[in-house]
Amino acid sequence: MEPGELVTSAPLAARLTVPSGPLFFPVTAYGPDGSVDLDTYRTHVRRGVEAGAAAVFACCGTGEFHALTPEEFETCVRAAVEAADGRVPVVAGAGYGTALAVRYARLAEAAGADGLLAMPPYLVVAGQEGLLRHYREVAAATALPVIVYQRDNAVFTPETVVALARTDGIIGLKDGLGDLDLMQRVVSAVRTEAPGDFLYFNGLPTAEQTQLAYRALGVTLYSSAVFCFAPEIALAFHQALRTGDDATVAKLLDGFYRPFVELRDRGRGYAVALVKAGVRLRGLDVGEVRPPLHEPAGDHVKQLAEVIERGYALLEEAK
Repeated sequence: MEPGELVTSAPLAARLTVPSGPLFFPVTAYGPDGSVDLDTYRTHVRRGVEAGAAAVFACCGTGEFHALTPEEFETCVRAAVEAADGRVPVVAGAGYGTALAVRYARLAEAAGADGLLAMPPYLVVAGQEGLLRHYREVAAATALPVIVYQRDNAVFTPETVVALARTDGIIGLKDGLGDLDLMQRVVSAVRTEAPGDFLYFNGLPTAEQTQLAYRALGVTLYSSAVFCFAPEIALAFHQALRTGDDATVAKLLDGFYRPFVELRDRGRGYAVALVKAGVRLRGLDVGEVRPPLHEPAGDHVKQLAEVIERGYALLEEAK
């Protein structure tokens, strides 16, 4: 599908199977008074779609789902749908306990989202039976297809993922854990016990850094926070992966992604705060992060600007 082309009526899973570009997880824009800035948010989403995103994942981790009220969440999802304008699907986050996750799922459906990313339930460490019941209730709450996010306190056995894959409405698993042995067993179990078109996503922070390993497992979909502030770099990396251009992949990993990850790891919450700083550095004032996240140190922002400049220089060298 070419950027700007209207999506078809095909199910979300079919539209995501062979993405034309990175999966875009926009930041949520706030004004000087801390309130949601919908105009800037629409601009951010629209620019991402026009730059070549294959899908918009609104109000998820990078979008500070945790910091939004239900009312803000619904208005942001609706704004993302408006900005995408039918050109790519919009997937919205849903989380917390089961009752609230269901509420967010229904708000996303009312706002026009095409699917849901079901994030871990709040705080509790639940057993497999409870987790399965939770995600099945979320899936049953709306007609929207659901991608389940594995990380932190929501880690699944291969048997549980098989059960999820057999659940109506659940179309995929996004992995933010990084246990490749577990992922290989999950992929194998689903392939043999629940064959079909179940999707897998690499959802680790700065997923490009680990995507070569995930690709070896057959996981080709990944989230790209870098796309928020350096879409040309993210697109070049995605294209190089897709075409087997290992030289470009290595050059971008060594010269851009590894330095960015090392900088990201210097502060808690930088997986969001540093990305938001990057968007501001690139000329769009999306405001600061909300508490409990905090802004990056000034010298870290300066280093981020240098890393971004080096990344774009690598693209120029490749021309």
